Amino acid sequence: MTEELTPAEAYAAARRRAAEEATALAPFRALYDFDLDPFQIEACQALEAGKGVLVAAPTGSGKTIVGEFAVHLALEQGRKCFYTTPIKALSNQKYADLVKRYGADRVGLLTGDNSVNSEAPVVVMTTEVLRNMLYAGSQSLRGLGYVVMDEVHYLSDRFRGAVWEEVIIHLPDSVTLVSLSATVSNAEEFGDWLDTVRGDTEVIVSESRPVPLWQHVLAGRRMYDLFEEETDHGGRGSGRREVNPDLVRLARMENSRPMGGRDRRRGREADRERERRQRSRIWTPGRPEVIERLDAEGLLPAITFIFSRAGCEAAVQQCLYAGLRLNDEEGRARVREIVEERTASIPTEDLHVLGYYEWLEGLERGIAAHHAGMLPTFKEVVEELFVRGLVKAVFATETLALGINMPARSVVLEKLVKWNGEQHADITPGEYTQLTGRAGRRGIDVEGHAVVLWQRGMDPGHLAGLAGTRTYPLRSSFKPSYNMAVNLVDQFGRHRSRELLETSFAQFQADRSVVGISRQVQRNEEGLDGYREGMTCHLGDFEEYARLRRELKDRETELAKQGAAQRRVAAATSLERLKPGDVIHVPTGKFAGLALVLDPGLPAGRANGHRGFEHQDGPRPLVLTAERQVKRLASIDFPVPVEPLERMRIPKSFNPRSPQSRRDLASALRTKAGHIAPERHRKQRSAAADDREIARLRTALRAHPCHGCDEREDHARWAERYHRLQRDTRQLERRIEGRTNTIARTFDRIVALLTEMDYLRADEVTEHGKRLARLYGELDLLASECLRDGVWEGLNPAELAACVSALVYESRQADDAVAPKLPSGRAKAALGEMVRIWGRLDALEEEFRINQAEGVGQREPDLGFAWAAYQWASDKGLDEVLREAEMPAGDFVRWCKQVIDVLGQIAAAAPRENSTVAKNARKAVDALLRGVVAYSSVG
Repeated sequence: MTEELTPAEAYAAARRRAAEEATALAPFRALYDFDLDPFQIEACQALEAGKGVLVAAPTGSGKTIVGEFAVHLALEQGRKCFYTTPIKALSNQKYADLVKRYGADRVGLLTGDNSVNSEAPVVVMTTEVLRNMLYAGSQSLRGLGYVVMDEVHYLSDRFRGAVWEEVIIHLPDSVTLVSLSATVSNAEEFGDWLDTVRGDTEVIVSESRPVPLWQHVLAGRRMYDLFEEETDHGGRGSGRREVNPDLVRLARMENSRPMGGRDRRRGREADRERERRQRSRIWTPGRPEVIERLDAEGLLPAITFIFSRAGCEAAVQQCLYAGLRLNDEEGRARVREIVEERTASIPTEDLHVLGYYEWLEGLERGIAAHHAGMLPTFKEVVEELFVRGLVKAVFATETLALGINMPARSVVLEKLVKWNGEQHADITPGEYTQLTGRAGRRGIDVEGHAVVLWQRGMDPGHLAGLAGTRTYPLRSSFKPSYNMAVNLVDQFGRHRSRELLETSFAQFQADRSVVGISRQVQRNEEGLDGYREGMTCHLGDFEEYARLRRELKDRETELAKQGAAQRRVAAATSLERLKPGDVIHVPTGKFAGLALVLDPGLPAGRANGHRGFEHQDGPRPLVLTAERQVKRLASIDFPVPVEPLERMRIPKSFNPRSPQSRRDLASALRTKAGHIAPERHRKQRSAAADDREIARLRTALRAHPCHGCDEREDHARWAERYHRLQRDTRQLERRIEGRTNTIARTFDRIVALLTEMDYLRADEVTEHGKRLARLYGELDLLASECLRDGVWEGLNPAELAACVSALVYESRQADDAVAPKLPSGRAKAALGEMVRIWGRLDALEEEFRINQAEGVGQREPDLGFAWAAYQWASDKGLDEVLREAEMPAGDFVRWCKQVIDVLGQIAAAAPRENSTVAKNARKAVDALLRGVVAYSSVG
C-alpha cells in the first residue's frame, strides 16, 4: 500500500518530473528498451551539467552508454564529437553501432588505413589519429565539443600508453572529456589528475556487475564452487567469503605424498591404493571434455582462455577429433551462408593457404579459435557468429579480453600462469578480473560463470585472492619522444612545453609518491636529532670518533674480502693444473678425504691454457673417493689450493657406473696413497697486520679524546644507529631527487640531442625538425635521419617497403634467432646503412643519457620482415610469401598495414625536390595494399 503524497510533495514530484523531461537525458533514455543504471544516469547528468566525467566500471556493465550520451549531446548542440578507441577493431565496431542509430551521413570513421566521411559531426577514430590531428593543428578540430576516450586504462600500456596522455593534455579547454575505464583501484587518483589538467571532472566508480558471477573449479568429474557461500557473486563486497572447504581438502590430498619406510610396507600399499582411488576422481579434464561438460550443464557459449596461439588452434583440432558438434543442421547451414558471404572477396587460391576449409569445419560445428595470428576477416567472422550464438565454444588468447564486445555465459581459464615476454608468471588480480569479466551477457543470462581448471599444485586460497581482489592500478607509461619534442617546441616553445609535460599523469603520480617519502625523510631527521643527542660525549666529538671506527672496520672488511678472493683464485688455479690420474686430498665438504681425479672438469676454453668465461664457478673436477663414490666437486670444496699427492693410472676399462669398477679402483687408490698424510695448509699472515692505513686509523683512534670515555660503547651504539638512519635518509633523498621533474629532465636531454643534430635551434624548429614532426613511431628519429642522408633514394617501391619494414617490425623470436633473409642489391645496402645510422644514434643517446631501458630512445631496427615485405610488394603469391616468412596470416597482414602506415608518413615527410622517395613510397603503399591486406577491414 503506497502512502498518499501531500499536495506539497505531489507538486514537488511533478516539478522534478517536468525538470527531468526538459533535459537532453530524457529523450536519450527513451532510445533504449531498458532503464539506465544509477551510475549511468549520474554520469550523464554530470555531462549535461558541463562537467567532464571519468567512469570506471566492470567489463559489460554498459559504460559506453555514457559515451553515446556525449554523441547525443554534441548532435543536439550542433557540435562535433570524436569517439576514440585503442584498436581498429573497436573503432569499426563502434562505427557500425553509431551508423545504425544516427545514419551514415552523420558518422565518420578514421583509422590508420580507413577514412570514411571524416568531416561528419561524429567521427570514430583510433587514439593515435586524434593525437596526430592535434599536433598537425587539423581544421577538423573546429567545432569539437566532446571527446570520448573508450578504454582509457590503455594509458598503462608500455608501448602506446603515452598517446592517451598526449591527447588529454593537448585537447583545447573548450572540449569536454568523457573517459571510460575498466574498474581500476586508483580511479580517484586518476580523477584528481583529470581535474587538474581538464578542469571540473566527476569521478563515477561502479563495482557491481550487471550479471552476478559465480566462481568454480573443475576437477575431474566434479565442478566445485570456489567460495562456500557466493554472497556477492564475484563482486567486491565487504563481506568476507570463505574458500570452499571441499576444495581445500582436495588440494591437501592431491598435494600430499604417501609416506614410505622399510617398516611400513602394508601402510604404503594401502596409501597407494587410496591415492589411486582419489586420483580416479581428480584430474585436469581435457578440452573436449570441458566443452561437453559445460554443454551438459547449459553453460555455453563459453570462451576458454589459453595463453598461446598454437594452444588455441590445437584445442579446436582436439574438439574436432573428439567428434564434438554444438550446432544442428540449421545452424550449420546458417554458419556456411554467413561465412561464404563474408569471405566472398577472398580468391580461391588464397583460401587454401589460409586454412579456410579446416576453419569452416570448426565454425559449422560451433567451435573456433580467436587470436592475433588469424586473418582479421576470420576473427571478425568468429566474433559475429559468437554474438549470434552460432559459435558456442571459442578458444582465445588474452587479447580477446581487451574491449571487443564478445560476452559469453561462461569463461574458462586453463591455467593461472602465462608467458609475459620474459618468463612464465602468475596472472595478476587485474588480469583475472579482465578475463572473467566476459562471463555473463546482460539481458540474456541470469548469471555468469568463471571456471578454472584444476591443476596439480593449485592453491584454492591463492585463486580466491585473485577472484576477490580489486588491485588493478592505473600506472602511467608516459615518456617524451623525439617526435613529441619537436611538435611541442614548434607549438609552444621550449619553456611552455616543459611546463606542459610536468602536468602529465606520470609526473602527477611521481609527485604524489614523493609526498610520502618526504614525510619519511622528515621523521628520519627528527630521529637523527635524538640519536645525535644520545651519542654526545663530554670529552670530545664522538661523531668524528665513530667515523674513525667505521673507516677502520670498512678497511678491515675490504682486506678480508681481498684475502678471500686471492685464496679463491689460488685454489682455482691449483684445480686448473690437475690432470686425470692425480691423487688429491679434498680438504672440506661432504666428500673430504682421499680422491682420484677422473676428469679435471675445466670450463670450455681453459683446456689449452687460456681462461674462458663460460662457467663462472671455475673447474669442477670429477673424482672417485676412497669410499667408492664418483662425484663432481665444486670450488666450494676447495677453500685452499690443492696439490697432487701421487699419480695413478686409470684403467681404460674403468666404468664409473659399474659398482665393481668403482670398488676395484677405490681399493687401488687406498693401497697406493692411503698412507700419505696430506700436507697441512699454512695459514698466511693477515694483510691487515702490515697495512699502513689500518695502523694509521688505530693510532688516530687511541689518540682521540673520546677513546678514554667510560660510556664509550654506549655512545658507539647510538652512533651506529645514527649512521644507519643517516644512510637510509640519504637514499630516500636520492629517490625524491630522481622522481622530481623526471619527465621534464628527460625532455631536456632529448631537446639537447635534437639541438646537437640541428633539428632544433632554441625555440625554432629547423627544416629537418619539421620533417621529424610528421614521422610518428618508435623509430621516428632513425626514419628522419634516413630521409636526411638520402639512404632510400634510388630504391624501387618493393625495396623501399623492405627498408621501411625494419622501422616497425619486432620479431617474436629470441635475439639469437637465425639471421633473416634479405633482398639483395640496393635494398640490402640500404638496410645495412640504416643499421649503421642506428649505431651512430645509439652512441649519441648514450652520450646524452637517453635510456632505452626507460622506454625512451631508438631500438635497433629489426630486419626480420624485410624479405616478406619485399616479396609481397613484388607481387609474389600469398602461399609463397607466408611459407618463406613462416608467419601466420594475421601477423603478416598486421605488419603490412603498419608498414603502409609509415610509408604514408614518409610520403608526406620526404623532400619534394630532387627526390624519388615520396613517389616510390606511394607506389609501395599501392603494391602492398592488395589481396589479403586490402580485403582485411581490420588492421
